[in-house]
Amino acid sequence: MSNVYNALSFLTGAASMQGLPEDAGLEVAFAGRSNAGKSSALNTVAGRRALARTSKTPGRTQQINFFVLDERRRLADLPGYGFAKAPLEVQRRWSALVESYLSQRRCLAGLVLLMDSRHPLTALDEQMVHWCVAAGVALHIVLTKSDKLGRGAASQALAHTRRALAPLGDGVGVQLFSATRGDGLDALRSRIDAWLELPARAAAGEAR
Repeated sequence: MSNVYNALSFLTGAASMQGLPEDAGLEVAFAGRSNAGKSSALNTVAGRRALARTSKTPGRTQQINFFVLDERRRLADLPGYGFAKAPLEVQRRWSALVESYLSQRRCLAGLVLLMDSRHPLTALDEQMVHWCVAAGVALHIVLTKSDKLGRGAASQALAHTRRALAPLGDGVGVQLFSATRGDGLDALRSRIDAWLELPARAAAGEAR
């Protein structure tokens, strides 16, 4: 079956709010720690090997990269956070850019927050959750690299994360995901489908 996200293509990269594309249409952003597997998740959603570049050096992306699906729909890849070797000034600049993006971007329909399933809800992850809640941004948590855990440990990580986020209400989704095996891919694509208001016939053509 066809994958509508296979049509994604790189649009632009922005290192400041002034460089962002026009604030119109619908946008879904991906965020996470530098080693959480964010680029791999984006590539898996798109069904493309190198749409978002993966690097052996975490924290390499220092800008927001935008990928266009059609004239009114985009995905945004936010700079990875939590890379200790990045200069302090660079870390501060990344934080300021991401916080401004979350609070000011009117076309932002939702944010996919990726966390390593072996180490979910670090202090920086919780800060990102707080920023989203404060800005009123819809949030979906994806626990990556679930293939590296046994079934019981993965279930425990999922349950722990859901309990921790329960005070935020039912609007915050939490799921397991493996870019290697494709586990959780359908659920993640469905969440993005809804945020981007994809026509039913487009979503129905996906491999569900």
